[in-house]
Amino acid sequence: MNPHPDPKPHLIAPSILSADFSRLGAEIQEVIRAGADWIHVDVMDGHFVPNITMGPLVVEAVRKVAPDIVIDVHLMIENPERYIEDFAKAGATCISVQLEACTHLHRCLQQIHHVRCQAGVALNPATPPEGLSYVLNELDFVLVMSVNPGFGGQAFIPSSLEKIRVVRKMLTARGLDRRIQVDGGVNETTIAEVARAGCDVFVAGSAIFGRPPYQETIARLRRKIEEALL
Repeated sequence: MNPHPDPKPHLIAPSILSADFSRLGAEIQEVIRAGADWIHVDVMDGHFVPNITMGPLVVEAVRKVAPDIVIDVHLMIENPERYIEDFAKAGATCISVQLEACTHLHRCLQQIHHVRCQAGVALNPATPPEGLSYVLNELDFVLVMSVNPGFGGQAFIPSSLEKIRVVRKMLTARGLDRRIQVDGGVNETTIAEVARAGCDVFVAGSAIFGRPPYQETIARLRRKIEEALL
């Protein structure tokens, strides 16, 4: 198990949920040239969350225009075990599943590793992190949702900061070097606090897409992280 598909200490992962889908390939290439580390893909099924977004075909398209980038797929869907292999074949590097959506979470994580992807578990805002206790050793990363999943552009939920800190303490107590990813309302106003709480991977959608030039936008986010950790 390699918990770090990218060796950098802090990573920016633009979420294509906020991209201009009429020119998705160009948008992805532009943010990568601007310094994005990962591309984040939010998959929604209209059942687990009140929205329908993209599937394996979109991941396959992302892989075609960005053959070397880490594609981070977040499955906000019911019965995720049915689709893990499809997303892996489409080109996913990392796959996270919602703790709340998995009847057999341990088996799901084994399945993700079996298809040679990094495995993560996502926690909704009201989900206590203690639910991770018996699978921490199986994880490559933890995704803390700092908004209720389903739609982009929502405001950051402040109580998420304490959850990030708790997850970091849990990992440290086990001696585990794992990334914590945060998704939801991450922008120039909130990113410093998120970094201080213990985040490693910053998922940002509307804070990046639609705010050109992307190189300057991503650079400002990185400066906020660096300044917060001085």
